[in-house]
Amino acid sequence: MPQCLCAYVPVIKVKIVSDCFLQVVNLKKYFEVGKGGFFSSAKSFVRAVDGVSFEIERGKTLGLVGESGSGKTTVGRVILRLIEATSGEVRLEDVDVLRLGRKELRSLRSRMQIIFQDPYGSLDPRMSVGGMLGEALYLHHLAGRRERKERIAELLNLVGLRPEHMSRYPHEFSGGQRQRIGIARALAVEPDFIIADEPVSALDVSIQAQILNLLQELQERLHLTYLFIAHDLSVVKHISDEVVVMYLGKIMERADCRELFLQPLHPYTRALLSAVPIPDPRRRKEHLVLKGDIPSSIHPPRGCRFHNRCPQVMDKCKETEPRLKRQRDNHTVACYLYP
Repeated sequence: MPQCLCAYVPVIKVKIVSDCFLQVVNLKKYFEVGKGGFFSSAKSFVRAVDGVSFEIERGKTLGLVGESGSGKTTVGRVILRLIEATSGEVRLEDVDVLRLGRKELRSLRSRMQIIFQDPYGSLDPRMSVGGMLGEALYLHHLAGRRERKERIAELLNLVGLRPEHMSRYPHEFSGGQRQRIGIARALAVEPDFIIADEPVSALDVSIQAQILNLLQELQERLHLTYLFIAHDLSVVKHISDEVVVMYLGKIMERADCRELFLQPLHPYTRALLSAVPIPDPRRRKEHLVLKGDIPSSIHPPRGCRFHNRCPQVMDKCKETEPRLKRQRDNHTVACYLYP
């Protein structure tokens, strides 16, 4: 568990049985979009997440990347049960999150929190900063009325804001400051697992670096575990220990962060990396342009879901879906190029 931020919040000691902190097994989420036709009773589904499995070690950061529509944000929201899964398992240490009742889930909320993408839309414009942070403390019974103000001031100091900011409203802050408030709100209940859903994509580049550095400092200080969702691979490289690449609801590749950037295996991963700009005009690299459009999640392609855009497609790619196979230590890929 993370260290206590103030004297008013009790620390519950949890017995650690392994380094695997979060385990996701064959997670699926289908959204019903209606029937097949006027005279048909068959239903159609968007296969947003279709059999995703991964683990995160305690105190580590797993980067989850992919194009828009790949299902990465849905994975994060299903893990937190902001939306319900169609099937699969999510285990937080020895707790099966997807099978908890309402009361048990409410008590678990303090261990799992989320930082949203939009630092303004995720904050209530009618509530002051102190009101938003105090609400979390009140709902989880973490501080009495007298201690609450002191705890809010401590949270603001922790994310680089001043205690007098607690009386202000979201519109009085810049984008970077609003995201710091969102981080403080996530930390208010002392979680040990945080899902960061594209937390810097709406910020200027200079502010992005500040927020990423803050997240890393908080992770070291409070022993946090992150699932970092992003589409910008340069951001993921800065903060992640491991990276999972998703495409159309499926995992294409998973590897240690350094190895993925040095030796990507899947053609989709190589295409994503080729789109990352290099801040050196003297260096040149090959740009892989993917042809065609992203297929519909309602009727995904047969076989490998990437085959209609892959520059190295083979006949069996169009017929049978490749499974994730280990190629090197801690490096797996779902591609027939690597038997």
